[in-house]
Amino acid sequence: MTPVFFTDRDLGNSVPELLQEAGVNVKKHSDHFPDDVKDSDWLTQVGQKDWFCLTHDKRIRYKSNEKDALMRAGVGLFILVGHAPHRELANNFINTLHKVESFIKKHERPFIAKIYRPLRKLRSSSSNRPGRVVLWLSYEEWVEKTGCYLT
Repeated sequence: MTPVFFTDRDLGNSVPELLQEAGVNVKKHSDHFPDDVKDSDWLTQVGQKDWFCLTHDKRIRYKSNEKDALMRAGVGLFILVGHAPHRELANNFINTLHKVESFIKKHERPFIAKIYRPLRKLRSSSSNRPGRVVLWLSYEEWVEKTGCYLT
C-alpha cells in the first residue's frame, strides 16, 4: 500500500503541492482542518485515517502533550530537518522517499523520525542526493520515559 502523508500547517501550501507534483500521495492540513485546530485534535484524526505526518516543527521534542497525543493516536511523524526554503525541504523528501518507505516497512507506528538533508558538501555536487531517515522516538522509548501505555 502506498503511504499517505499529511503535511502539518507549518509546511504551508508549497510543500504539499511540490510533493503532489512528484507523485507523492499527500493530504494538506488546510484541506482538512481550520488553522486554529489544536495539534492534539488533528493528530487523533490523522492517526484514525492511518496517515503519516510531515512537519518542520522540531520543537515537538519539548512539547510532552503533543508527543503524548501523537503516541496515543498511533501516528508516524517525520520531521523535515534543516533551515531551508520549503522547496529544498520538499525536494529532499522526494529524493529520500525510497528511504522513508523502507523505514515505514521496518518500524511500527507510533514513532517520531527525522529526515535530514545530505551533508552540505554533498548537496552542492548533486541535487538528487537523498538525505537520511533517523528514528528519534519509538513507542517503546516513549513508554519507558513516560510510563504511559496505549490501551
